[in-house]
Amino acid sequence: MTAHEDAVERYFTAWNAATPEELAKAVSSAFTEDATYTDPMAEVQGHDGITAAIAGAQQQFPGFAFKPTGTPDAHHNLVRFTWDLVNKTDGSAPAAGFDVITLADDGRITTVAGFLDRLPGA
Repeated sequence: MTAHEDAVERYFTAWNAATPEELAKAVSSAFTEDATYTDPMAEVQGHDGITAAIAGAQQQFPGFAFKPTGTPDAHHNLVRFTWDLVNKTDGSAPAAGFDVITLADDGRITTVAGFLDRLPGA
C-alpha cells in the first residue's frame, strides 16, 4: 500500500468510526493537529473541529457509511478520490462527492477540500 492509499484508508476509518472514542483516535491518526477541512457545508480546523464535523455528518445520516469509489489519483503530496454515502441497509447512495487531500511528511492529512456531486433532496 502506498502512503497515498494509506492516508485515504485512514480518512475513511475516521468518517466511519462507530464510537466517539474510535472517532477521536481515527482523527488523530489521519489528520495533523492543525489540519483543515473545507466543503460546501463546513469549514473547520484541528482535531476538535474535524471530529465535530464528522460526528455531525454521522448524526445527520445514521445507518450510512462513507465508501471510496474508484481508485485514488495521487502525485507528490496530493490525493484526490471519490466517495459515496451508502445506506448500510439497502445499499442506496443518496450522496456522493470527491475530496482532494494534502499530506504532511508523516503521511497524515493537512488539508481537505471536499466537493459534493450529489445530495439527498437536491
